Amino acid sequence: MKLGFYRGVLGQLCLVLLLCGCSTVYYNTMEKMGIHKRDILVDRVVAARDTQEEAKEEFASALEHFSSVVNFDGGDLEDKYQELKDELERMEDKAKEVHERIAAVEDVAEALFDEWEEELDQYSNPRLRRASEEKLRQTRRRYNQLIRAMKRAEAKIEPVLVPLRDEVLFLKHNLNARAIASLKVELARIETDVSRLIRDMEHSIKEADTFIKTLNNE
Repeated sequence: MKLGFYRGVLGQLCLVLLLCGCSTVYYNTMEKMGIHKRDILVDRVVAARDTQEEAKEEFASALEHFSSVVNFDGGDLEDKYQELKDELERMEDKAKEVHERIAAVEDVAEALFDEWEEELDQYSNPRLRRASEEKLRQTRRRYNQLIRAMKRAEAKIEPVLVPLRDEVLFLKHNLNARAIASLKVELARIETDVSRLIRDMEHSIKEADTFIKTLNNE
């Protein structure tokens, strides 16, 4: 299976990527191995979709952790601070991964559409050229729907992280009831933002599934 082979050779190509730092060289190398940009695009959309699913679960879990601190009754607040700090770091890491996955999708999609556009001039048969051009328009339109959904979901991440960063920092220097009260005030707004994030991520995940299914069936 092409995608399975594609994953298998990634390790062998790491050195090439590190040395050249060039997507073009990478895509050309994969092409010689029978792995086309279309295959890579599908694989990267799958990875981006899965990462958004993981981010959705991570942010929902983090909200539960932060909410539990509001009901904290006795014990060591230092431990609670460390738990929330670790949770925030996991959220930050997942947010970075989401961004990188989307950027990887954009990179290969741009390369694919540029190549497709250039190859239209190679047709001598006008009917086949028109058919290919129409297919390009349709694929690009579906892709634009997908990338808009992914970016819309990604844009909801930072509004969630900003107040959580503030609350964790405040808790670091105020291990007392005042810090808990501050978090309690912010929590309602954070819950709303997380709900919006999850809703948009679910929509993005559905768009990814539709795009993958469409490309695989063409």
